[in-house]
Amino acid sequence: MLRLDDLNVFVRTADRGSLSAAARELEISPALASAALKRLEGELKLRLFARTTRSLRLTEEGEHYLRHASEALRVLKEGHDALIQGKEILGGTLKISMPSDLGRNLVVGWLDEFQAQYPKVVLQLGISDRVSDMYRQPIDIAIRYGKQEDSSLIALPLAPENRRVLVASPDYLKQHGKLNSLDDLAQHNCLRFMLDDVIHDRWSFYSEQHAAPDVVHVSGNRTADDADVVRRWAVAGVGIAYKSRLDVSADIRAGRLQVLLPDALGEPTPLNMVCMHRAQITPTVLQLRDFLRAQCEKA
Repeated sequence: MLRLDDLNVFVRTADRGSLSAAARELEISPALASAALKRLEGELKLRLFARTTRSLRLTEEGEHYLRHASEALRVLKEGHDALIQGKEILGGTLKISMPSDLGRNLVVGWLDEFQAQYPKVVLQLGISDRVSDMYRQPIDIAIRYGKQEDSSLIALPLAPENRRVLVASPDYLKQHGKLNSLDDLAQHNCLRFMLDDVIHDRWSFYSEQHAAPDVVHVSGNRTADDADVVRRWAVAGVGIAYKSRLDVSADIRAGRLQVLLPDALGEPTPLNMVCMHRAQITPTVLQLRDFLRAQCEKA
């Protein structure tokens, strides 16, 4: 399926005669622009540019296709402008990926409220703890935990101060006792998360006195590659979990889970809305960002 972003890169590159110039204008990295051209050529099964180390020029097929691509972008822009005249008219399809626990237990409900306010918005959701590849998958927005490592992507903060917390159910604490220090974790059943076959069994905690974190190696009899399963185990009373506070906020308010050692600062887990470039930050996306940020503040 042809992607609008790829067409835009192709037309800009042809107009500027330079891939790097087109990338700067579109505020994306040259690598991302190059991948877009390769993807478009693969979809069309045509070679659009003749490339050497010193030059870039359109092929005969590229010259012919450029006229159609330019006209298509013009028509689409006119349609886009007509649809979103004024920020009060919000709509369109948003393809959103999000992590398992947060997605199922919080974001899906929040999106129900958002869609009730803006019924012209169409949602396509992907819920998984595996990090989506925004270069290969047809995703408009990814909701992600953690520091944004890829500088070519744009991150819009939703919960920048979010951290992990230690939690357990009242029943578990009644049976096994409360923690007095991080050292006590060695005596407890710790519920661990696994991603890409790597078990996260080293839990980090921070203090104002030390720049380096205290890292505690934990063990337990249950590990899952789905963060929601880890949360459910904790609620069921089978062990202690180390979770993003957002993920367990509803359980804490309802009394299903209790925060342990609240003075031990858990690992920072900022939540961001991520997209590939500024052209994707439409009025609908900005309104969704503001809505989700408000929900995170209330959680």
